[in-house]
Amino acid sequence: MTMALTNAFVLLFSCVLAISFCVWGKPATFLDNFQITWSDSHIRQIDGGKAIQLVLDQNSGCGFASKRKYLFGRVSMKIKLIPGDSAGTMNSDTDTVRDELDFEFLGNRSGQPYTVQTNIYAHGKGDREQRVNLWFDPSADFHTYTIMWNHHHIVFYVDDVPIRVYKNNEARNIPFPKFQPMGVYSTLWEADDWATRGGLEKIDWNKSPFLAYYKDFDIEGCPVPGPASCASNTGNWWEGSTYQALNTMESRRYRWVRMNHMIYDYCTDKSRYPVSPPECIAGI
Repeated sequence: MTMALTNAFVLLFSCVLAISFCVWGKPATFLDNFQITWSDSHIRQIDGGKAIQLVLDQNSGCGFASKRKYLFGRVSMKIKLIPGDSAGTMNSDTDTVRDELDFEFLGNRSGQPYTVQTNIYAHGKGDREQRVNLWFDPSADFHTYTIMWNHHHIVFYVDDVPIRVYKNNEARNIPFPKFQPMGVYSTLWEADDWATRGGLEKIDWNKSPFLAYYKDFDIEGCPVPGPASCASNTGNWWEGSTYQALNTMESRRYRWVRMNHMIYDYCTDKSRYPVSPPECIAGI
């Protein structure tokens, strides 16, 4: 869904939203809230536009984006990833000084787990990558990928399981995205110079076309431009006490993911960061 790369197969999904008194509901069709931004011949609408198929072949990848931008809120989509040998491919969902929240799905060799990479840009600074191996086959069926963004934290979910939390630690002078409205962007492209095992696995065009599917597009937030008071409205449901921190079950699942499925965390990469980034020390 969000995110932008070159020379590899990557599915990228990124978003930043905002919500207001007028909460946007689930669109009836893809074109209600989204538009094709790259290679319309490689995005096919299915079921009357309620779902789409993204195609990657040797001619092109493709991409789409939300028609509007948002500030705080929640975005989620159901995605069915590329089956079989998808090494060198990438699906990404993303947003330019820049704030950005990224879900990146890195292609795999048959029989190997799919890797999800998340990244967070705040006030123009990124390089906050974390990678998790999914505990299921994301190409066998649709699964829900969600980003929740409020004044307290940012949470990435896979099927209601939190896989990443980035807390608002502005009180400790740690940047947190809250000023720039963001859109939802998703691309499918070739990225075999880095996407699978750091670029060791190259894309096999004999297996193309590579197909990914999206449905149940849900953006709830305050559109920008829109009511000026929306983003600061504490009455927005995503700002409620239920969503200000992980609950007990979510915390348990989050620990399970980090202990059993996390394969990379920039916070512990001493080759890149001999001194831990401040948000890692403050607790993310």
